[in-house]
Amino acid sequence: MRKALARPLLLLFLPVLLVSCESVSYYGQAARGQLSLLYGRQDIERLLTDSALDAQTRAKLQLVQRALAFAQDSLQLPARGSYRSFTALDRPFVVWNVFAAPEFSVEPTQWCYPIAGCVSYRGYFSEQAARDYAERLQVQGLEVYSGGVDAYSTLGWFDDPLTSAVLRRPDHRLVALLYHELAHQRLYVAGDTEFNESFASFVEQEGLRRWLAQTGQGAAQQREQIARENQLQQEFVNLVSAHRDALRELYASGMTPARMRAEKQALQAQLRQDYARWRETTSYTGYDRWFEGPLNNAQLATVASYNALVPFFEGLLEQQQGDLPAFYAAVEALAALPAQERDSRLGR
Repeated sequence: MRKALARPLLLLFLPVLLVSCESVSYYGQAARGQLSLLYGRQDIERLLTDSALDAQTRAKLQLVQRALAFAQDSLQLPARGSYRSFTALDRPFVVWNVFAAPEFSVEPTQWCYPIAGCVSYRGYFSEQAARDYAERLQVQGLEVYSGGVDAYSTLGWFDDPLTSAVLRRPDHRLVALLYHELAHQRLYVAGDTEFNESFASFVEQEGLRRWLAQTGQGAAQQREQIARENQLQQEFVNLVSAHRDALRELYASGMTPARMRAEKQALQAQLRQDYARWRETTSYTGYDRWFEGPLNNAQLATVASYNALVPFFEGLLEQQQGDLPAFYAAVEALAALPAQERDSRLGR
């Protein structure tokens, strides 16, 4: 295992030699966290031979094996390496992401990394480390928000293990997660979050649709449940996005800071009221915890539209008559274009 990790680890540590002390500390915790996942993993095939393995975990791991086989054979996704091993965590999330934004802007702070490009968050393998960094950003006058994440992808640089954090998901959401993360390994454009997440979201949805069609049993019921979940999620995104747009308009109004703060508080109160009405109408409580947060600019920035370009990818697959290899080739051709030309093709 040590020899196999040598090249990726060299690529991981090389940027540390070229950056500031704060960045050295950040990359150091990232390297330690990643290594703890890799060295703590167990081969799933071997784990399934353990008679002491509880029935619920066994069923989830067997589901993952079937879903990965389908991903490789039917979805043309790179499923030979990642999620073939399992790491048990002593925490509810694998990483905690920190988001930040100025007091009078809904545009999130960006952090840039050697491989992933620029993204609107900074991830920590320790909740306390995330809180400490968030406090430092607050001292700088930024609004901050931090939240736990149960999975992430190293984009194929490592054979990512499955972690205990994701086993709490319902079966169809676990399968969807696998296809989403494997799509990132199939194609990733550094610095273009909307393109990457929309592509992965579409592959996730199409992959899950084909998976349910193949498994057959209970598929109709699951499709109805998934459709409702997607509808509720989109309504939540629309609700938050509308208020974020109202804040953007407020910040561009030229009001005095004091007046702007008062109007901002009023908009935040309005968002809570609108959510309460939506919650009463839908009887859905899944976003209650999110609304326990401050609803500041940084928190609103976490609700990005990961589905903005999904209709484009749907149309592209239709043009290829459902042929996934031809679809991937067309998407790869788009990804290879200069950013401005790609934006033009996508209608952005």
